[in-house]
This record gives sequence, C-alpha cells and structure tokens, in this order.
Amino acid sequence: MSTKLNPYLSFRDNAKEAMEFYHSIFGGELTRSTFAEFQASEDPSEQDKTMHAALTTPAGLSLMAADTPNAMEYKPGNNFSVSLSGDSDDAAEMRGYWDKLVDGGSVTMPLEVAPWGDSFGMCVDKFGVAWMVNIAGAPQ
Repeated sequence: MSTKLNPYLSFRDNAKEAMEFYHSIFGGELTRSTFAEFQASEDPSEQDKTMHAALTTPAGLSLMAADTPNAMEYKPGNNFSVSLSGDSDDAAEMRGYWDKLVDGGSVTMPLEVAPWGDSFGMCVDKFGVAWMVNIAGAPQ
C-alpha cells in the first residue's frame, strides 16, 4: 500500500448505519471494528459502537468512519478528519508529515503504537483541520 489520503467521518451512535448506507450506494467492501473488539472503552454502553469502519471500492473510492466516544464532544459540522495512512515502509515519510502537521497546531492523541498494532495519532493543524495519521505495523 502506498500513502493514502481520504475523508474520515465521525458520528455519535450511528456510524454502522451510515456506512451501510454508503456501502449500498457505492458498493465495494465494508469492514467494521467495535470498541469491544479493541477494549477501547470501559463504558458498557459503548461496546457495540464503531471504533473504525472502512469502505473501499474497485473504482478507488475510500471512506472511513467511527462513532465518537461519549466522553468526547460531538458537533455535526465538525465531524470529519482527514486520514493519512501508510505502510511501515513509509514510516519515516509519514512521521515527517506528522511533524509538519503538528507544527503550530495541537496534538489530540500522540503518534504511538495503538492496540491494533499500528502507530496512530491525531492532531489539529494550525488551520483547524483535524488529522488522523496511521502507520501500518510491520507485516507478521
């Protein structure tokens, strides 16, 4: 996989429904992980929330989404991020992008190894744009 840039949508409790809707329109492959699968929340009401969903189509379309945890603010209109994803082979390049994005901005979640094995971080750049950076872990 080469480096990819795509929209990442946030929802409150209906990411699964929304992504199934987009899947019915665009086709392709839809994958989904829940908060429970990655022990992402101790709140029992959040276990079936979508931690990450990805829709990819043969035409090259890509859309990602997640449910916003109850403890985080959710404002429709500000419910999107730009996701930058790459392989471990691209780690130096990806970390370079990260360093430039956080310069003058703020780190929401440090770029570090996540429960799913990839390096993941979130930030807001100096223009107020929310970014997610994911560097795939080394192949097993």
